[in-house]
Amino acid sequence: MSVIAAGGVRTWTRQLLVSAAVLVALTVILGGAYPAVVWAISRTDSTAAEGAIARDVHGCSVGSTLLGVDPQVPAGQPDRYLHGRVVGSADNPMAPGAADSSVPSNQGPSSESLARSITARRTVIAAREGVPPSAVPVDAVTGSGSSLDPDISPAYAALQIPRIARVTGRSASEVRRIVDDHTTDRQWGFLGQPRVNVLEVNLALGATAPGCR
Repeated sequence: MSVIAAGGVRTWTRQLLVSAAVLVALTVILGGAYPAVVWAISRTDSTAAEGAIARDVHGCSVGSTLLGVDPQVPAGQPDRYLHGRVVGSADNPMAPGAADSSVPSNQGPSSESLARSITARRTVIAAREGVPPSAVPVDAVTGSGSSLDPDISPAYAALQIPRIARVTGRSASEVRRIVDDHTTDRQWGFLGQPRVNVLEVNLALGATAPGCR
């Protein structure tokens, strides 16, 4: 074997060993250590890591505090719920959406369809709460980017307190206290806006899962 050929074999062998070492190292780091660290961090809040499943007083699952689906009331029945943001559809601007499906409208500010939905929602919500349309907050008539926003603004929650108090037989101050107990301030004091978790408030008001005992 010539010196040149022998040198080429040594170079190829060295490159092969280096490549194998890098492969093993990255497999250990990215295939083992990194997932283990991510899993360990997730355990610091195991409730959220498992989906933040909320349960009623009977222990029945009623949804996730991380996913928002607007509660629906059969026509003609008293409405005792705190309502969240809706997804809407072409034939029903108050359509609640589904927890297993993120379906944002993708409608921009110049969309006539979005404008019609906002007007329709404002009319429905104003009638439900017994207030003029101008009193309905913006987040009540617009959907979130994910369509699964679990929170609403304190202003929208406050708008609903009189109706909830009237239907449930509670005092307005009691309902307001429940809402306040489930209101979160800005993250770290400056990120985002104060928000009210809709599902947590409804559970505190006594909501239960139908047919689950």
